[in-house]
Amino acid sequence: MLLYRDDIIPQLHGEHGMANGTITAAKGFLAAGIASGVKVSGKPDLGLVYCPQGATAAAMFTTNNVVAASVKVCKQHIRTSRIFAAVVNSGNANACTGTTGLAAAKVMCAKVGKELELKPEQVLIASTGIIGHKLPIKKVTDGIAMAAAALSNSAKAGLDFAKAIMTTDNRPKQAIRKVTIAGVEITLAGTVKGAGMIAPNMATTICMITTDAAIKRKMLGRAFKAAIGASLNRLTVDGHQSTNDTAMILASGAAENRTISKPGAAFNAFSAVLLDLTTDLAKQMALDAEGATRMFTVEVVGASSKPQAFKAARVVADYDLVKCAIHGADPNWGRIICAVGSCGVRFHPDKLTCKIGGVIVFRGGRPTSFDRARVRKIMTQKEHTIWIDLGMGKAKDFCYGCDLSREYITINADYHT
Repeated sequence: MLLYRDDIIPQLHGEHGMANGTITAAKGFLAAGIASGVKVSGKPDLGLVYCPQGATAAAMFTTNNVVAASVKVCKQHIRTSRIFAAVVNSGNANACTGTTGLAAAKVMCAKVGKELELKPEQVLIASTGIIGHKLPIKKVTDGIAMAAAALSNSAKAGLDFAKAIMTTDNRPKQAIRKVTIAGVEITLAGTVKGAGMIAPNMATTICMITTDAAIKRKMLGRAFKAAIGASLNRLTVDGHQSTNDTAMILASGAAENRTISKPGAAFNAFSAVLLDLTTDLAKQMALDAEGATRMFTVEVVGASSKPQAFKAARVVADYDLVKCAIHGADPNWGRIICAVGSCGVRFHPDKLTCKIGGVIVFRGGRPTSFDRARVRKIMTQKEHTIWIDLGMGKAKDFCYGCDLSREYITINADYHT
């Protein structure tokens, strides 16, 4: 008999009486987060999500050529037509652990299957933590049993899951959105783990999104790929992608809306709110990055092509000297222009223009006078935008970044989960 707590059902209220803003807010989902002992600190390190009626699912993964065992297994299981559960462990990446690590990942899925009466391939998996350490599988399987017994649709359970997938994060990162489509209210909820080793061209760390929308698998995958591509995959903290990055979305269909099966108004509405949700999560990640005190958006316009625009935006967001200047609220536009000029994109030297927070600091390839005190104040805000016009065409793109502080070095010099 399956064991989970349905006697605690604050589906509308979480801790302190506030609305549920966790992944259990979407109808049809239960969650749990527990401490299995993998982390030496004793902090939560294993999360479980369960959809009793089964869910349509989509996922995206790191593009690193070195991938963790969990990524290999999850890529196989995501092909299954219906997914019922997802298990995530933190504190150990189970990467570069060979056949032993691959076997451990499969054991994790099999254990979830045994506890919840599922086939192993109906379970998705993700891992995060330090690379190269053997996964203490007995602790993990015992933890899975504990998590299965603690499953609940409460706000507390959703928060427990969010805490269990964290590594160097300072706080759990969660978001929720609701949208009415053809008269039916649909909920989307998500949580993401990530504070460092973050760069575009991947799913970006560990991300779990739930929705009670009824949507065909093909359309869910299309919407998810677009949303991740325009949000999480636009964030760079330190320019490095992990071996484990995994983003998943599960759709239970419990809202009982007319199934979204093709492009159109319903699909567009769902896609727009999904992008809004993932953008929220991406910005939370930037503001909780290792040692970060503020984030910024680099918006590039006037490019000859979209790839050219993104390349320019990415190099500015990644440039250590720009990131340090932002930490010090120093309106040093020279570092921005230097980054653009050195990255190989095409631009018109006599039309190159840059703004910081809407203030022109460099115009038509030449310095211009501006109120430095005003710009410094803009740069001390939690968020601001660097705008660059390449003067070549009409294409544009953007990238999210964060400042680089002394604390980043301290954290990564001492890091050993």
